[in-house]
Amino acid sequence: MSDSINNKLQERHDQTILNDVDMMTNEKWQAIIDNDASYNNQFFYAVKTTGIFCKPSCKSRVPKKENVCIFPNAEQALRANFRPCKRCKPTNVRLPESEWVILITEYIDKNFTEKLTLETLSDIAHGSPYHLHRTFKKIKGITPVEYIQQVRLNAAKEYLIQTNKAIADIAICVGMANTPYFITLFKSKTGQTPAQFRQMSKMEEM
Repeated sequence: MSDSINNKLQERHDQTILNDVDMMTNEKWQAIIDNDASYNNQFFYAVKTTGIFCKPSCKSRVPKKENVCIFPNAEQALRANFRPCKRCKPTNVRLPESEWVILITEYIDKNFTEKLTLETLSDIAHGSPYHLHRTFKKIKGITPVEYIQQVRLNAAKEYLIQTNKAIADIAICVGMANTPYFITLFKSKTGQTPAQFRQMSKMEEM
């Protein structure tokens, strides 16, 4: 699919959201902060960074205001491609576990350079750490932490092949500021140190 088609589809999606979104007011924002159940079914809020939408009464961590969209009903949030929160169930239907895990993996793929822990992910995904760990492993075959490591190491490999960045700089670029730990993890997963991997890659290109 060409970039122009992708851009047009994105513009259409953004326009759909704009058509459906209600204005954020101080009253609605305060209801979200207070988890005020009296506003349930009056509006729903979606978080752009996670792709999840909730009832005002949701007990999940309060998102950043600039990342929030307000919808008058759940149907319009769904139409804008937001998925219902697993914790507050805004559609009164349980989100399938496979879809929940997709949301989490998409978040990791986009934010792997940040500090990510099981607790952080469970908070963002509106579930408990234990349930997230168990469900993720059941669906993906690996734990969330192992998936984060996998994404970071794959990104590190690209840096090692495509750039001349120092190993320590690459570690920081992929979200691992502790260089010795990065090297140890890289070797345990690939059988080579980052320096050895880079050298082998260059030899294969010759």
